[in-house]
Amino acid sequence: MKIAGHARLEKGENHFWVSCRLESDADLDHHVDATCVQVETSAGNIRPVDKTKGLRLRIGLALRKHFDDGVHTYRIAALATSAKGTLLCAYDMRRRKGRDLQEDIDIGLMRSTDGGQTWTPQQVIMDMGTWGGHPQHLNGVSDPGLIVDPATGQIWCFAVWMVGKEGNHQWNEGGSEKGWEIGKSAQFLMATSTDDGKTWSEPKNMTRTWKKKEWILYAPSPQSGIALSDGTLVMPTQGRDENNGHFSNLLVSTDHGKTWTVSGKASVGNTECQAVQLGDGSIMLNSRTESPTKFRTVNVTRDLGKTWTPHPTSLKTLIEPSCNGSTYRFDYRSRGRDRHVLLFANPFSQTGRDHHSIRTSFDDGMTWPKRVLLDIGRGAGYPSLSRADDNHVGIVYEGSGAKLVYQRLSLKDLMGR
Repeated sequence: MKIAGHARLEKGENHFWVSCRLESDADLDHHVDATCVQVETSAGNIRPVDKTKGLRLRIGLALRKHFDDGVHTYRIAALATSAKGTLLCAYDMRRRKGRDLQEDIDIGLMRSTDGGQTWTPQQVIMDMGTWGGHPQHLNGVSDPGLIVDPATGQIWCFAVWMVGKEGNHQWNEGGSEKGWEIGKSAQFLMATSTDDGKTWSEPKNMTRTWKKKEWILYAPSPQSGIALSDGTLVMPTQGRDENNGHFSNLLVSTDHGKTWTVSGKASVGNTECQAVQLGDGSIMLNSRTESPTKFRTVNVTRDLGKTWTPHPTSLKTLIEPSCNGSTYRFDYRSRGRDRHVLLFANPFSQTGRDHHSIRTSFDDGMTWPKRVLLDIGRGAGYPSLSRADDNHVGIVYEGSGAKLVYQRLSLKDLMGR
């Protein structure tokens, strides 16, 4: 390929900046790379030493951009894979402003049946409208979490709903209060789908069923839940206890979602979290830490959250800038044996939400020797991982290039093989 341009060459090092526009149907499994092999000058052709050789940039999809479909900002994605293999991405539709609750926010959803290469048009699955006579910006719904039952195919979407509280936030003082009263306490909503995410029920308010009356807040963690090997459904949740201690815990169902039980607190000082089942059957909960340590909190339970113990890596292995992260177990078969790796995605930094990366563990989270960089630039982070197919993982995150970016990576790349 020959690229025309004019520049004055200086003695020593010179820089040539080249940008390209990809076709809308560019294969997400391909890469973009370029090497400068020759420069034509007025004094003749030269073969430079290319110091950027081998960039091998991954292709990403701008799933949602600023002002798409007239919505100001898209944030807080939860990615899940249905029993049929369909990718489901739920997220905040922040209609007027980019701020968190309280604001005019609904929950949107897009689906992909080809591993994330193409997506259906956006649908609104949670919108409380002008409930109670309050305007839309005082009926915000935010922070979606998804969970799929692989045995029945049913899908749940959970979210937090605030009524009134203009200018406040559920994590701020007075933003949510003890008790269950709408307009005082933030509410825990649930919607369901039985047709692979194509249509959804009206939201059901579960606050009185799940939130302890003395707690200030109980809400879903904006991530996806898991099904254990015995079929138990495990959804990550978070809240503020009676002493305003921030905590992470679980919402558990052993009867395919007919009833749910709220677990004990994994620890205090944590919020957004995600769970994986380890090889020994225990559950590991990886949580955002609300402290200056800038390391992730990791806890383990062997009794569905009744009791918890710190994981050996807690608060000393996985760095973070205080941001939501995503933990995912990828099961695969190799050389006649069932195997798995753990994946962890977050901004790989202790100073800012940049260097968005995926790390891989081959020993159930004891070590994380492999890291793949997705985006070095600043973005809000909030990644969510899920299986794209038997050989690829999908990730949605808030990067430097778009409000919600989707990328697909091969298991080989993530394992460094």
